[in-house]
Amino acid sequence: MEYIGSNYDGDWKNGRMEGIGKYSFPTETRYEGEMKDGMFHGEGTLYFPNGSKYDAKWADGIAVKGKYTFADGLVFEEENWEYCDGYDRRFYTEIKNGLQPAGRSQLTNRVPPREIPDGCYDCGDGFYNPNTRVVQDYNFKFLRNADDDEHNWIINTCRKGWDEYVGHQKKPIV
Repeated sequence: MEYIGSNYDGDWKNGRMEGIGKYSFPTETRYEGEMKDGMFHGEGTLYFPNGSKYDAKWADGIAVKGKYTFADGLVFEEENWEYCDGYDRRFYTEIKNGLQPAGRSQLTNRVPPREIPDGCYDCGDGFYNPNTRVVQDYNFKFLRNADDDEHNWIINTCRKGWDEYVGHQKKPIV
């Protein structure tokens, strides 16, 4: 059955989604698992379009216990999280596969890093164009408009799609 861009394929009871099923959202996120009285209830997994997933125990539509796994296989740990903290700045691929030899810097968790279009920034979930203030996913599909805070953060911290000369600059004589 379909509900305004959503789709459900699974068991029904008394005209409600109940039992085992698959529920797809218009955002291409989908849930696979147990349902009760039209809500996520029991064991179930949310699969996100970027390849990540959230396995959880659900109660009346609310996740009561769960585990988030990033698309690259890294599992988020709320306690004792050590990945990319202030003390260990390695990427997950470096933790799994070891560091690159000296002189070969790894700029992103993706090897090789994505090619960034000219004039744009790679902001983690897509490309940002500072002239239009639009973030598009890596397939150039609209994601969002950046507010002033996000715009400033991207410009100050994200990889850019062009090179800049930052070598020695003479001090002006006063």
